[in-house]
Amino acid sequence: MISVLFAVLTAISNGSASVLQRRAAATVPDSDAMHLSLFRHLLKKKVWLAGIGLVIVAAVCQAVALATGPIAVVQPIFVIELPSTLIIAGYVFRSRLPRTAWYGVAAVTLGLALGMACAAPGGGRETVPGASWIPALIGTVLFEAVLITLAQRTRGNPRAALFGLAAACSYALTAALMKDAVARLADGDGIVKLFESWQLYATAVAGVGALFLLQNALQAGQLVASQPMLTLGDALISITYGVTLFGETLNTGWWLLPQLLALGLIAAGCVELARSPLASGNRPPKPRVV
Repeated sequence: MISVLFAVLTAISNGSASVLQRRAAATVPDSDAMHLSLFRHLLKKKVWLAGIGLVIVAAVCQAVALATGPIAVVQPIFVIELPSTLIIAGYVFRSRLPRTAWYGVAAVTLGLALGMACAAPGGGRETVPGASWIPALIGTVLFEAVLITLAQRTRGNPRAALFGLAAACSYALTAALMKDAVARLADGDGIVKLFESWQLYATAVAGVGALFLLQNALQAGQLVASQPMLTLGDALISITYGVTLFGETLNTGWWLLPQLLALGLIAAGCVELARSPLASGNRPPKPRVV
């Protein structure tokens, strides 16, 4: 499927961007958190600009994926972004991943396969009825406000986790808005309808907000705290948008048990992978010559 292929490309680009942005954001003082001065510092970092370039590539691939497949199929595939990035980074830096990291890769991959097979997402409509966006946007804003308020009252990894979940919510909203916007391209005068739709501009606003929250998550603490929240939060919230806004379907009933097992595998794998020196943006130490 075209949607699956471009979802995989999106995951690889996003994962690589997160590692590069983490390297840059870790050097920003705590006093710049939740201020626009955060971006002033980051814009001076070449590694951060390279990460932004990959974010743009990911956005194009994501638009193609969402235009050709259900959001409940496309977004969960993004959980592979961290394992795929670490494998590529290990090849580029000629650094072997430790055995525990490979266990993490296996856990995430198996969890994704199990979850997708048991949930069997599909169906749904291409666009969202206008009135349905009102409660969705209100609920999202309130949820984000709670997370940001709690994050500002904490420090370290708890702060990173809360900002990571807030960023995940914004990325999921961006995906839902993007899917609703690009669906208008199927019409004869699709380009005109696309630029006339409020969803296109809301996508840009939500995307910038997600990027800002992500930088705060990466700056606040270790990747092991923010990445699992970002990865699982994006997948689960996107599925929620897919079901409630686009009318997509999932298997329920006893199928929920293996789906919970799949979530556990993905979470455990993400935690293990985020501990890797490559994930934190540092090269592992070279082996000593005896």
